[in-house]
Amino acid sequence: MRVIAIISAALFLLGGCSFAPTKQTREPLAVVQTLSGAGNVRFGEVFGVALDKNGAIFLSDGAKGKIWRVEQNGTTRIVTDKLNTPSGLAVDKDGSLIVADSGSHTIKRINPEIGSVSIIAGVENSSGFADGASTTALFHSPVGAAVAANGRIYVADTYNDKIRIIENGQVRTLAGNERGFADGIQAKFDTPCGIVIDKDENVLVADTGNRRIRKIDAGGMVTTLAGTGEFGKENGWSYEATFAEPTGISLDQFGAIYVADAGTNAIRVFGRHLAPFWETLSQNGRGVIDGNLLQAKFNRPTNVAIEMTGKIFVADSANKLVRVIEPENSKIGSQIEPEMAKKLFLSSEQMRGGGEPRWPYNPPAQPRDIAGTFGEVRGEIKQPGDPGRFHNGLDIAGSLGETARFIRSEKVLRPVAADNFGGLRELLRLPTIGYIHIRLGRDGNGNLFDDPRFLFNRDASGKLNGLRVPRGAKFEAGDAVGTLNPMNHVHLIAGETGAETNAFAALELPGVKDSVAPKIEKVLLYDENWREFKPGESFHGKIRIVVRAFDQMDGNNARRRLGVYRLGYQILSNDNSPIAGFTEPQTTISFERLPDNESGANFVYAFGSQSGYTPDTVFNYIVTNIVRDGGAREEFFDTTQLPNGDYKIGVFAADFFGNQTTQKIPVKIVN
Repeated sequence: MRVIAIISAALFLLGGCSFAPTKQTREPLAVVQTLSGAGNVRFGEVFGVALDKNGAIFLSDGAKGKIWRVEQNGTTRIVTDKLNTPSGLAVDKDGSLIVADSGSHTIKRINPEIGSVSIIAGVENSSGFADGASTTALFHSPVGAAVAANGRIYVADTYNDKIRIIENGQVRTLAGNERGFADGIQAKFDTPCGIVIDKDENVLVADTGNRRIRKIDAGGMVTTLAGTGEFGKENGWSYEATFAEPTGISLDQFGAIYVADAGTNAIRVFGRHLAPFWETLSQNGRGVIDGNLLQAKFNRPTNVAIEMTGKIFVADSANKLVRVIEPENSKIGSQIEPEMAKKLFLSSEQMRGGGEPRWPYNPPAQPRDIAGTFGEVRGEIKQPGDPGRFHNGLDIAGSLGETARFIRSEKVLRPVAADNFGGLRELLRLPTIGYIHIRLGRDGNGNLFDDPRFLFNRDASGKLNGLRVPRGAKFEAGDAVGTLNPMNHVHLIAGETGAETNAFAALELPGVKDSVAPKIEKVLLYDENWREFKPGESFHGKIRIVVRAFDQMDGNNARRRLGVYRLGYQILSNDNSPIAGFTEPQTTISFERLPDNESGANFVYAFGSQSGYTPDTVFNYIVTNIVRDGGAREEFFDTTQLPNGDYKIGVFAADFFGNQTTQKIPVKIVN
């Protein structure tokens, strides 16, 4: 396989997508700015991006069914709002826009001056596969579109796993046999999304489900340019580079390839320098941060467009922004401020108004047992430094094989919205809600729902081996999403990607009740090196306070232990009066939302914490650390700031519903 990949890369460098490094004149890319979406104009989603010859930027907004035009000074207007779920965009030589309208299964042409929309190929709202006359040809939720210099239109027919050509009123298939992976004339693709044409009319494809970049020559021969098929973000030679969810692909004037990898929140590039390596322009993790390119963050970028000057316009999909990567002295756009960044996403209050109150089962108003809360640790932290992870949702108990239902009406926007088929973490992610531990589209006996929105795949023996739910598919509250697997609960993720929030605050669950106060089992004190203080020992230096606590809800089984919502502490004099700086208890840990820091769980949970796949549930909260408002940092109770003497440490643990428990621990400080 490595030999084949090396040969493919060599052929690529020598062949149709060659570039001339010695002639490249690019200024170094240095900064990321936000061009539109954070001010008065708000997008529902930004998916496709394209540039016309005058430098105007066009965006597809699948959530709102719109195409937007953005000038480089940030001025933004609607071109049309008459689409279903527009995805990939291309500009034809006459200036018209070619749009893959995934939700209507068609390819459309838009006049950007007057906003008129016409169908080029496909039958409105009819999915399927058929070549032939463009008026009767069928597509299945196409995501990618590109136009060659001769006017030929290429389409990534995503859920047919084919690359199609539209020319002279006819549609034909260039490449793609069935879902899978294979090079050659009988090639196979898996959910291809991005597509671009080079100067020699070779087709480059972001083969999203295969995590590869593919090339198709004029004869339909397919080769793999990059990607091993493994999930990852490794750079280097084409035969060793890995991708997670390559969604959009573009070329600059020199032939360098740019890929928007939604799965790693990164922009990848091949061919910007003399060495033929894949590199990452941004790899700072998920988020929304402008400024220095090395510190900037994106949130599921889906497409890029490159201007002749070298500026890169990014469809920063989940942040609902159009961003620009540019040289230091370019300076179009502006830096988004943290407070403005928070306003990009639905607040908990806004989410609560987004649907009728209901539980994810029938009857919809019947309360259910809560089996896990937002922010709990998952796995086991055996010693300081062990990696931990957060539980990012709300577990609502049910029974094996019970039907789970959508709690609100939504449209699928991710091209790869379903994942982990057949596993215990099988899931479906919609814009504001995620559903995990579900046998999607199947009943308790494994029989398939009679629902065309669930696209199943079978291997050669007829065994089910995959499932997709296409971009543009719409579901109504109360529709069946699937049935419970042996985990016996629905794990609900509440909030948009990158802004997941506490489901108790974001969702209205009829009749939910909690009158049981959390229980504090133990308070443990450590020095800054994690040496535990013994009973009766004097305290000195910087102290860590660890609180072992859990919560329960009305109706919970006695063995059920849930995480708490808010914790903190207060320092008191020996007579119980607060000392200066601690007039009120300090809330140090609060689970409105999770920290942006990938290692945030290790700022919350001390060693000995365990939950989920372990026989016992233990939550050891490090209440001297600050974990709230999306941040996480290490802090201490510094005894050197106090006179020697007797004091009390008052700790508290509270649940979401306002029940609170406090406990006081006497300490003697001798520095």
